[in-house]
Amino acid sequence: MKFVAFERAKQGTGASRRLRISGKTPGIVYGGEGQPMLIELDHNALWHALKKEAFHSTVLEMEMAGATSKVLLRDVQYHPFRQLVQHIDFQRVDARTRLTMKVPVHFKNEAESDAVKLEHNLVNHVTTELELNCLPTDLPEFIEVDLSGLKKNGTVTLKDIKLPRGVKWVSRGKLNPVLASAVAPAAEEVDEATEGAATADAAAPAATGKGGKAPAAKTPAAKTPAAKTPAAKTAKK
Repeated sequence: MKFVAFERAKQGTGASRRLRISGKTPGIVYGGEGQPMLIELDHNALWHALKKEAFHSTVLEMEMAGATSKVLLRDVQYHPFRQLVQHIDFQRVDARTRLTMKVPVHFKNEAESDAVKLEHNLVNHVTTELELNCLPTDLPEFIEVDLSGLKKNGTVTLKDIKLPRGVKWVSRGKLNPVLASAVAPAAEEVDEATEGAATADAAAPAATGKGGKAPAAKTPAAKTPAAKTPAAKTAKK
């Protein structure tokens, strides 16, 4: 992917604020043999580019002052609640130096697997990106995982797939991470639990009266207060 950048003359908090107000995004390019360079980009064009997956995981071509250089996106700072990119960092790419980059994982053919087609399992995408180490020319845009061989309650791990030539996985202490797994739908578990509860209810003794109806609970009769009788009037002598 290509994008256009311009050299930024001023730096500092005030200069960056004025730049954002004018519809630009401040940034920096570092690494490689050159010195760090302050740049600015058109915010709207950058905002739409950041929505594309390839902008985050491939080697980019940065055009500036008539020259093109290869860079990688390394960091993006967003405003806490506004749709605003506050700052962006790029790293220069040396064609002879291996790089480490996170690449998205794409899954395919899960609907054709026995787990889904025959057993009606649900497929969980456990790992959505892999950290890879390779030369810039060998960096893949994504890693594709074929799930057509997934069985009932089965899993697909990293050892089940083949990485492109020249590409190594950065383990970070993990030996063989799970990429995807098949599990029974939650509805089946709910049905089993409901069936078990119904069986327990049927086995429990039911205290019922005649005709299968439970006797009504007896409530104590309300006491009727004694009627007050008028006091006998004493006849005057």
